[in-house]
Amino acid sequence: MKEAASPDPLGPAFQPLVLPQPPDYEGPVQAVLVRYLPPPTAPAAGAVLYVHGFNDYFFQREMAEQYAAHGYHFFALDLRKYGRALLPHQRPNNVRDLAEYFPDLDAALHQIRAAGHTRPVLSGHSTGGLITALYAARHPAGLAALVLNSPFLALNQPWLRRKVAAPLAGGLGRVLPNLPLPAGLPDTYGQSLHQAYRGEWEYDLAWKPNQVFGVNAGWLGAIRRGQRQVGQGLALPLPVLVLHAERSTGGRQWREAFRRADIVLNVADIRRLAPRLGPHVTLQAVPEAIHDVFLSVPEVRAAAYAALFRWLADQVGQATASPQ
Repeated sequence: MKEAASPDPLGPAFQPLVLPQPPDYEGPVQAVLVRYLPPPTAPAAGAVLYVHGFNDYFFQREMAEQYAAHGYHFFALDLRKYGRALLPHQRPNNVRDLAEYFPDLDAALHQIRAAGHTRPVLSGHSTGGLITALYAARHPAGLAALVLNSPFLALNQPWLRRKVAAPLAGGLGRVLPNLPLPAGLPDTYGQSLHQAYRGEWEYDLAWKPNQVFGVNAGWLGAIRRGQRQVGQGLALPLPVLVLHAERSTGGRQWREAFRRADIVLNVADIRRLAPRLGPHVTLQAVPEAIHDVFLSVPEVRAAAYAALFRWLADQVGQATASPQ
């Protein structure tokens, strides 16, 4: 483990730590753990590890500030082949099994526990929500709770693509993992977020481009296998909060409605599949939220944070408390 050679893009309040991993089929691999350095400004409640989604990385300074204001030591993880962890020889998001991310999570949680946080909260957004749910199913004992923000539990595709094309392409992933596939996402979601377009957020468009990174058959096969595991039931014994938008919409031409709905996933799939995560799942729809509920317009994300910290206080309380 080593500190990154350069300051973190989010500034001196954030400390990146490189987590080297064994090489894979592309060569050297690393993940990067980011720690928010200012101590919590409320009584100690524990620690949280946040994991980003697809075509994404950690840039949400406000999220770190919110957790610190509610007593949590905040950490975020850029998974292998994303954001801070992406190396020049790698294809972004190129994995062949979602369990490839588990060593990244192991290494990050080892650092967090070494800092005195014995049972952290694990949180994931979208694809990160699917990954963290699968990880928690394998390692539930060391976690206090799981917080999922619009988890990617099903493909948002028309019936024919979902039932015929995707299984065929995903199956090819075992023999032709590098077969390129269209990601199938328009640039409208990115437009709704970045301040250079129609949004309010500043982030690196090289790490989170509007025209999303391409995918391959190996990635799709990994996603489908992970989603099948959820569909079969994970039986998570820990409390799980699933935040999601109240409604979904779509289209490739910009509409103002895109600012107040999920245009990436179908929230009906989230509502249908989330109960299969385990017996202690709380579903929380956030009116007028977008796909990443914590990037919604200010009053909507304020409501999402309020719901999150009410739930944590009720379900976790001081059980995860760690020394300041």
